[in-house]
Amino acid sequence: MDDHIDDLVAALDPSAAEHLSRLPRTTVGEGTVLFRPGDEAKGFVLVKSGRVAVYLTGRSGREILLYTVEAGETCIQTTLGMLGGQHYTGEAIAETPVTMAIVPRGLFMNLMESSKAFRRFVFRAFAERMGDVTRVLEQVAFVRIEERLAGLLLERADASGVAHLTHQQIATAIGSAREVVSRRLEALAAKGFVDLDRGQIRITDRGRLAALVGG
Repeated sequence: MDDHIDDLVAALDPSAAEHLSRLPRTTVGEGTVLFRPGDEAKGFVLVKSGRVAVYLTGRSGREILLYTVEAGETCIQTTLGMLGGQHYTGEAIAETPVTMAIVPRGLFMNLMESSKAFRRFVFRAFAERMGDVTRVLEQVAFVRIEERLAGLLLERADASGVAHLTHQQIATAIGSAREVVSRRLEALAAKGFVDLDRGQIRITDRGRLAALVGG
């Protein structure tokens, strides 16, 4: 398993560690929907590899990316479902092939009651995801669109400076509308910050783009 999960298993008592070590691995392909609004949480997910994106959809149909779940991390909505019996309110989609282990509800509740190390892991992961959600709210409420856009491009660009993102994907990630993102990208292109192509944006002036994030 991932190092974070190996650390968890090592900290548990032998019986609990054995239960987690024996959990079967499940692999799903890119684009797989792991849960939708209204679904019930069937188990506690431990991601071994890959990345899952969790979205919230408003009444208007516009989506916003709440957070991502990567190796060694857990999903705050699943934790709420396990601990509070709440149904999912967001949608989780595998952005890459994902390998995971699922802790059944009965085992999860038993470990929460009997294992201090497991409780610490669950609540630490919960706090980290809450931090991600808080940062999204801060970004949407207080950070200019240009700054959010520049930050996303710098974060997602590969070694050659290309971010493989559509305008809609960017809008979802930064909590804006596609039309607004398209206008801002065209403005950045006119200033020589980026070059635009279908499905990708190439950063041509990393320094000035980074200055937007800092300013």
